[in-house]
Amino acid sequence: MPTSRSEAIFARAQTVLPSGYTRHLAVTKPHPQYAVAGDGCWITDVDGNRKIDFLNNFASIIHGHAHPVITRLIADQAARLLCTVLPTEWEVKLAELLVDRIPSVEQVRFMNTGTEAVMLAVKVARAATGRSKVAKMEGGYHGQYDLIEASFQPPPALWGDAARPTPVAHSVGTPQSLLDELVLLPVNHLEHTRARLRAEAANLAAVIIDPYRLQLGLVAPSHEYLAMLREETARLGIVLIFDEVFCLRVGYHGMQGLLGITPDLTTMGKIIGGGMPIGAVGGSTSLMSVFDVDAGEPKVKQSGTFTANPLSTATGYTGMTLLTPEVFDQLAARGQRLRDGMTRVLRDLGLTGRAEGVGSFSGLLLTDRPTRNYRELAAVMADGLGDRMQAFQKHLLAEGVLTMRGGFIGSTPMTDDDIDFTIEAVRRALVKLHA
Repeated sequence: MPTSRSEAIFARAQTVLPSGYTRHLAVTKPHPQYAVAGDGCWITDVDGNRKIDFLNNFASIIHGHAHPVITRLIADQAARLLCTVLPTEWEVKLAELLVDRIPSVEQVRFMNTGTEAVMLAVKVARAATGRSKVAKMEGGYHGQYDLIEASFQPPPALWGDAARPTPVAHSVGTPQSLLDELVLLPVNHLEHTRARLRAEAANLAAVIIDPYRLQLGLVAPSHEYLAMLREETARLGIVLIFDEVFCLRVGYHGMQGLLGITPDLTTMGKIIGGGMPIGAVGGSTSLMSVFDVDAGEPKVKQSGTFTANPLSTATGYTGMTLLTPEVFDQLAARGQRLRDGMTRVLRDLGLTGRAEGVGSFSGLLLTDRPTRNYRELAAVMADGLGDRMQAFQKHLLAEGVLTMRGGFIGSTPMTDDDIDFTIEAVRRALVKLHA
């Protein structure tokens, strides 16, 4: 007999969902805990357990759960218009806001997910350059597009030469002909990357990179490396795409604003929907002209049943207007408070590790070995870090903290008391881990 409501629901789920899940990243043994309600930065499961939410639906909910301004807006908009083939002013208002804030963005095109944004950005680059190949970082994550998801977590036996990594399919059935269109770059290896870009330039339409972190937060491209990418792609006529679906939340002008490096195209999603599904591609008027219909057939055709629907764009505009520079400063201050607290805990307990991050992103990595690229990270993970991080995550969940892989994603409802609660939970979880 089930001992909890979550266990009972999971038993039902296993008969109608493969292995009982829709999201692989939600897999938890022996079963997941099913959510029923959220309030601010706290979430409650069907068994009445409350947890502070540091996942925030993988960084998409920056205002936490049930923000009163956003919930009122959703109710009002749903009562008036959910979706229609006709455009609404909401998409114009959200586009204007993004153009005003993000340095690379002069025009915007909307879709429904970050994955779709990446797919469309690749189409734009190919149409603008007349080239077909796309480059990404070995170990980089950019959603579920089969071309770009390749070599997200490739096994060591298939890596190939470090200077010219071999593209490895992420899902069974990906055709080799598609993999032949992918160029893999070794992040933070400037000379290897520069040489590969020059060698492939005649066929290379775009380079895509998350300018904050690869591997969902564990490998950081250096400023020097990103600056080199900007210089080389501009010189070679290659479109540089910053994937800011994840990291746009680091500041008022996104990650590119903090870096002072402006790409050609930016993919966006998550926070720009205010908690509703959305994706967007933004870039210069010249690049975005591939969508123009004034001169006849556009070079790139794009639509979608729920694209730029008024509920997502209204919620997104409302959520983004709440994110003033002062609010970003508060998010950054609480992020720093958390990182300082976790560093203090490691020191107090005499444990190896480091707390790092920027803005509302924080991470606790339980190793002192460098992780400057995917291969270094994979080696450390295989040497026990992966098991330690998984166990740490389970101990944190038992302490009332919902997170993943040592990553902590903040939200605006969090207070100093919430951060201090989390620091002490980290302390208790680490004591249990090393008991």
